[in-house]
This record gives sequence, C-alpha cells and structure tokens, in this order.
Amino acid sequence: METFTHLTQTCSRLLLICGVIALKAEQAADDGGGWSVDPHSGFRDEGPCTIDVLERSSLSYHVFIERYAYSRPVILRGLTDNTKFRSLCSRSSLLEAYGDRTVRLSTANTYSYRKVDVLFREFVDKLLRPQSLDALGSDTLYFFGDNNFTEWQNLFEFYESPPFTLPHTSEALSFGIAGPGTGVPFHWHGPGYSEVIYGRKRWFLYPPDQEPHFHPNSTTLSWLMETYAHLPQEEALLECTLRPGEVLYFPDRWWHATLNLDTSVFISTFLG
Repeated sequence: METFTHLTQTCSRLLLICGVIALKAEQAADDGGGWSVDPHSGFRDEGPCTIDVLERSSLSYHVFIERYAYSRPVILRGLTDNTKFRSLCSRSSLLEAYGDRTVRLSTANTYSYRKVDVLFREFVDKLLRPQSLDALGSDTLYFFGDNNFTEWQNLFEFYESPPFTLPHTSEALSFGIAGPGTGVPFHWHGPGYSEVIYGRKRWFLYPPDQEPHFHPNSTTLSWLMETYAHLPQEEALLECTLRPGEVLYFPDRWWHATLNLDTSVFISTFLG
C-alpha cells in the first residue's frame, strides 16, 4: 500500500513538472519573439474578417487557381511550416546576426520617395516605435522592400515559400519589421503572398476597378480613424487581420493598405 501511495505521489509530481514545462514552452512560443516589449503599445481592435480563410488541407492547387488566383484574395492556414525561420526572426537573433549591417528604410506613403540608410541595430533600438496619429506618411520610415538579398540570404534560405505559384512567374522575397500603428497606405502591384511571423497585421483590400479614396501622404492609421467608419456601402472593402503562421494571397493589381497592430515581423513573396 505504501509503495502504491509513493508511486501515485511521484506520478503526480511528474505531471505537475511536465505541466509547468509545457506552460513555459507555450509562453516562450507566444512571447512575440521579444519584439513586443510594451504589451500596451498594440491595438486591440482586429476588425471583421470578410476574406475567405481556409486550411491548407481543404484547398487543392486546382481550386486555388480556379477560385482565387485571378479573382479574389484568400487567407491560408497550415500552408507551410516556418518554425525554424520564425526562431531566426526573434529580436535577439536578428540583432546578433544583422545588428551591424546597413538597412534601407523608405517613407511609408503611397509613392515611397525618400530612402534612408541606417544600421539595423539603430532602426530596432531608436526608430521602431508606435505610429503617431498626426504623423504623415512622408515622416514615417518603414523597413520593407529594400533588403539586400545577398546579405540576408542566410536568413531567407530558411523560409519556405507558399507552394501555390502562378504559371510563368518567379518569386521575389521581401522582408519587413514595423511598429504598432505603422503600415503602408493604399497602393497596388502584382500578385503575391504575405505571411506574418510575429505580431498581427490588418489588411484592407479593393478590387482593381474600385479605386479607394485616400490621400497618398496620409498614413493607414489616420485613414482608419478618420475615413474607415464613414465608408458608404458602395465602397465596402475586403479586410482581415493576419496572425502568425497565416498567409494572405492577393491577386494582381488589387488595391491594398496595411496596418500593423503590434510590432510585427513579416515577409512577402511577390510573383512576377
């Protein structure tokens, strides 16, 4: 009887230890990679989701081409496993590997005229901060789209791109990091994918024949606060918030704007 009691107590302790370890592992996996230093700096409102959200297992390549590739956006879950890439994109990992390298920032307005070169460490420590509501797009520096692929190759080689490609296109990767409230106002280009690695990113999209009303030098945050709530029914748009591991596909020439709800790390695969 004493032996049974001892075994029961031992098993209970082991279960408790395993539970604590599992909880710590879960917290570590959900710590935002060290990017979300201030838990109150993000935006709570994710808005509605009016875009189809599908599991990879429920979508074949044939259906993707037929229903989405040339006609409308779709969000896919479980498309790839980028666990390794995600770990390499933590704040500490990127600063260790790229802190002393130069990155190019561009102004976050529709035409992105101004470019500024800074050390990656300086960008992270001094410039990566929440967006001010009264800031203009031309005053906001954004890290996305001007990566030196050769210098970042060691990171990009661990990224598994979405498997659904378009005929007669090739891939080009673009990596970005941005603070809460930042984003890019409405613009359009060719088709592609966007995946969130850390944080949350809210997307707003219009089809090619429905040009949105916006000022090209206004930020997405100011558009959201001043215009979004007053959109007439005929200007209804597609929107959704991406979370880590989710991938948005956007077709060719679709207007889109983005808003980072947290400090976000993200990567896009452009199909050109």
